[in-house]
Amino acid sequence: MNIRNTTAKEKMLKQIRQALLHKRDNPYPDFEDAPFYPDAEEALDVAFANEFTALGGHFIYCDGEVDLVENLVELVEKISVSKIAVWEPQLQRFLDQYGFPYLRGDNQLDEIEVGLTSCEALIARSGSILLSNASPSGRRLSIYPPIHIVFATASQLVMDLKHALRHVRDRYPNGLPSMLTAVTGTSYSNAIGYTPIAGGHGPEQLYLFLTEDRF
Repeated sequence: MNIRNTTAKEKMLKQIRQALLHKRDNPYPDFEDAPFYPDAEEALDVAFANEFTALGGHFIYCDGEVDLVENLVELVEKISVSKIAVWEPQLQRFLDQYGFPYLRGDNQLDEIEVGLTSCEALIARSGSILLSNASPSGRRLSIYPPIHIVFATASQLVMDLKHALRHVRDRYPNGLPSMLTAVTGTSYSNAIGYTPIAGGHGPEQLYLFLTEDRF
């Protein structure tokens, strides 16, 4: 037995026990309800866009369905990709209307360049995208491809995580999805020599297309 390690462990546990015995009140009990600025409730899209882009995300506002498709085509040409996977029937039906090409199945997972998915909510305070495994996209399409594109609508904008969870509970009254994750910015890892590596735990690039609730 390593006496030194055991002693260090016991010391740490003692500190934890003492901290639990002397609980302190939350110094910021109303943090989640505090607005960014006076007009926060009227500008959730602006607040989200500012936070999202500050974290390395690419925010694209679309004025309707046609503008959404045109922006998508422009992006695809700009980043020179062609193998875009779309597994959600609602998104497939939407893209089929405009003849936009995509991969329907997961049999070419190793070749996929872009995963295109929907989301559960957009959290303005942190610039996060709340995802779940409830859709056919599951977890793989938002994690495996090097580029992730998310389609979202204005009604999915909320201020805080607690509002996002409330939104999810309303959508799934019979039980929450088994996986919920808040994606905050692009993926980085410091696990290799403490050097930031893009795409260490997910996509290297993250794009959010926001439009009004018209599809």
